[in-house]
Amino acid sequence: MSSLPDLDSLKLLVDVGELGSLGRAAKVAGIAQPSASKRIAQLERRLGLSLLERTPRGSTLTNEGKVVAGWAAHVVAAAQELMRAAEAVRHGGAAHLRVAASMTVAEYLVPRWLGELQSREPDVQVGLDVVNSADVATRVLAEEVELGFVEGPYVPEGLASRVVGTDRLVVVVAPGHPWTRRRTALRGAELAGTALVVREPGSGTRETLDVAFRDLRQASPRLELGSNSAVKGAAQAGAAPAVISGYAVEAELATGRLVEVPLAGHTLVRSLRAVWRRGRTLTGPAATLLAIASRP
Repeated sequence: MSSLPDLDSLKLLVDVGELGSLGRAAKVAGIAQPSASKRIAQLERRLGLSLLERTPRGSTLTNEGKVVAGWAAHVVAAAQELMRAAEAVRHGGAAHLRVAASMTVAEYLVPRWLGELQSREPDVQVGLDVVNSADVATRVLAEEVELGFVEGPYVPEGLASRVVGTDRLVVVVAPGHPWTRRRTALRGAELAGTALVVREPGSGTRETLDVAFRDLRQASPRLELGSNSAVKGAAQAGAAPAVISGYAVEAELATGRLVEVPLAGHTLVRSLRAVWRRGRTLTGPAATLLAIASRP
């Protein structure tokens, strides 16, 4: 979207806040101070806010600028995580460390872990395969990758594992759906009997859902989709209620694009696990990445 500010300007604003002046921030960015001032002025026009206090002694952030710089820091950090993760996917077979991760873990956790690994071991090149949990297990067992990250209730035979986190599955609907007007929590039997938008077989999300309702009569899915983004999009379009990772819908729930429907009697919490071949001792970058992922 043309209305969005560019990342370089946001990074410049963050640096002004961290370094204390526009001149120092311009030096770090490798540009002249007048060019830096022009960038910030363009950002001010785009946001409709005064971000810099300009005085003969230099330019520092206004109160509004400090608030925006804090928000911008999150945007810049997220963009940096995106680039690290994309680089890991791109490196593939040329990597020193090959990793496979289920889609939810890859989208919301792996980029942060890779950033810390890079800071500890900057010469290590990581290759990342993003597939569903069943395919992660297959690749680890075939020794195509050293370390995998999966979601779901079970650890496949032949794999050692360590829990690195938890994730709550949530029931979500579009804002106009009748379930948003419920006065009581949704019963498990009602959810199981509803044609839902769900992830594909083999995904950790789908496996967790099937296990949770295996004693109930389950309706055939309305849609089976291969990514969290596709599931969210279908739910927002009103195709049907969806069950999806809580990580995946944080932004949509916060902005009202999706609405969570409370579920009674079932807690859809799953473990997120690192997996590797049983009997194998992880060493080097693989051991470092496991330690990073395992940290609370």
